[in-house]
Amino acid sequence: MQHRQIGQTGLNVSALSLGCMGYGTPIDRNDMIALIRTAVDRGITMFDTAEVYGPFVNEDVVGEALQPLRDQVVIATKFGWDIDPATGNSSGGLNSHPDRIIQAVDGSLRRLRTDHIDLLYQHRVDPAVPIEDVAGCVRDLILAGKVGHFGLSEAGPQSIRRAHAVQPVAALQSEYSLWTRSPEDQIFPVLTELNIGFVPFSPLGKGFLTGKIDTRTQFAATDFRAQIPRFAPEARQANQALVDGLAAIARQKAASPAQVALAWLLAKAAWIVPLFGTRRVDRLDENLGALAVILTEQEFTAIDQLSTGFTVQGERYPAQFIKFSEG
Repeated sequence: MQHRQIGQTGLNVSALSLGCMGYGTPIDRNDMIALIRTAVDRGITMFDTAEVYGPFVNEDVVGEALQPLRDQVVIATKFGWDIDPATGNSSGGLNSHPDRIIQAVDGSLRRLRTDHIDLLYQHRVDPAVPIEDVAGCVRDLILAGKVGHFGLSEAGPQSIRRAHAVQPVAALQSEYSLWTRSPEDQIFPVLTELNIGFVPFSPLGKGFLTGKIDTRTQFAATDFRAQIPRFAPEARQANQALVDGLAAIARQKAASPAQVALAWLLAKAAWIVPLFGTRRVDRLDENLGALAVILTEQEFTAIDQLSTGFTVQGERYPAQFIKFSEG
């Protein structure tokens, strides 16, 4: 397994990390625990979850899976939503008031069956709470030994700078892939200046870049992609050309489109640690195969130009979710 360092933290993690969002329904709990442990066996050392996934259930699954392997792994989780700690009911809004952060962290520690969280993200920037107050609260949690490092998710340049001035930000987690390249212009210069690591989620475009989704694909009502404009049938048809171009390059490399998409991300910068999710061991192994895909300078440029020269159709989130993102 290849490893990378998260920012200036000294956290050395596997070059690919596993996102566990969606794990935890009663029928799949045991399977997902087995999958997480298989990922450890394969060399993955960083696992990502959040209080809001479930809420609560996902952290509990990750905690059970990793408890006997705790000294081998880095666990990242997130706070920031308005969730009743007793019932798990959520208002659907944000809440990063310091007392809520402390409450969220104590709950996460209990569910994760650990005495510390290696990397704690604010899930979304809360405009009602000064980012300095958020960073100060996390700083206190770090000093108390409950948290190792501070991260932000989908934050904009000014929020990153303001938070970093109070408590150094170890990593930013935002969506980034061949069909979501918005962080490059304004976010990447800040990350490189401040030596902050980048953990891109949805590196495979929520599955679209794998080439296994087309206009005939039917999403279940419970599948979030059914609500995303970018996954509407007409958008999928328009966006297929990007996947076709990626697949052509993949064939030349004797690799899958998913592997080439991940290899492009890995080659983009040494401070990028892509975060992928899967429920299947064969997909886990396929994605890890990206580590063996070495792109020449010409291949990297061809993939880069394929993406920059393509206008993706459809927003990446429904309107009600876009408002929560600064990135």
